[in-house]
Amino acid sequence: MNRPRSLALLLATLLALAPPALLASGHHHSGGPDHVGFGNTITIDEGQSSGDIVCAFCTVRVHGDVSGDIVTFFGDVKVDGNRNLSGDAVVFGGNFGLGDQSSLGGDLVLFGGELSQASTATVHGDRVVFSGGGWLLILLLPLLIPIGIIWLIVYLIQRQRYQFPAYPGGRF
Repeated sequence: MNRPRSLALLLATLLALAPPALLASGHHHSGGPDHVGFGNTITIDEGQSSGDIVCAFCTVRVHGDVSGDIVTFFGDVKVDGNRNLSGDAVVFGGNFGLGDQSSLGGDLVLFGGELSQASTATVHGDRVVFSGGGWLLILLLPLLIPIGIIWLIVYLIQRQRYQFPAYPGGRF
């Protein structure tokens, strides 16, 4: 399996599991619409509200209020000052920033990124932060070993293929 295909399969699995996890989280939002993105920027404008946000390989910019959860895979979350996030925030492989006077009502899980929180910003739930990209390497290492073994086998098989001899003059 080539690298882009295996990465797409992993991402599809993560995205397929994210919405059921959000539904099972126990709290429901009554705010605006939900947003799902892949490789783009999701912006919640000022005066706008949003429900759940699920995003892969993109950035979430919050200028309004979010009444649901935010889940990003390899993407950043940036929250302006004086904004409220009612649900939980899960950021895998990206950065999370809370501006002045902003608040997160639920839990924060940040894995493989950096937390940038203003001194006046608050997180009301539990906070689990594994900063830095080294954690991602540890998590992806079990996937890299089988991929490396498969690559080595394919390389050795291709190298051992029979080379037809060149005939003099290029004719049979």
